[in-house]
Amino acid sequence: MRIVINGKARTIPEEWREETLLFVLREHYGLVAAKFGCGAGLCGACAVIVDGEAIRSCITSVEDVEGKSIRTLEGLSKDDGTLHPLQQAWIDHAVPQCGYCQAGQIMSAVALLEQNPRPDEDEIDAAMSGNLCRCGTYRRIKSAIRNAAEVTS
Repeated sequence: MRIVINGKARTIPEEWREETLLFVLREHYGLVAAKFGCGAGLCGACAVIVDGEAIRSCITSVEDVEGKSIRTLEGLSKDDGTLHPLQQAWIDHAVPQCGYCQAGQIMSAVALLEQNPRPDEDEIDAAMSGNLCRCGTYRRIKSAIRNAAEVTS
């Protein structure tokens, strides 16, 4: 079984096939940005992008992503260290407080802007509605997404 993680082809051993994608990313590959939040796919802390769509990696078995391309927060910045426009917008708008949900928030926002480079307010709300932030930085998240949309389009 093969998958691509952040542009690198990986062969998944048979014994990992039924593990969650989140567990494989964190425990086997050391990609720890996606977090275990609720374990039921409800909070979005574990969001990663699979073939262009934000998914909940805590409820997705690695077997379900066979042959697919997975992107995590670790794979967003360029090789020279330049941040993705959403990562920079997150900093510019002082979005993170505790930071626990932020990787999932950013990955959901990246998927949104890749599918819809100029989303309106309602489209941003709809795309981000499944991502919870205990610190309540929703207005700053929305401002950062709008700013990144202006920069990238």
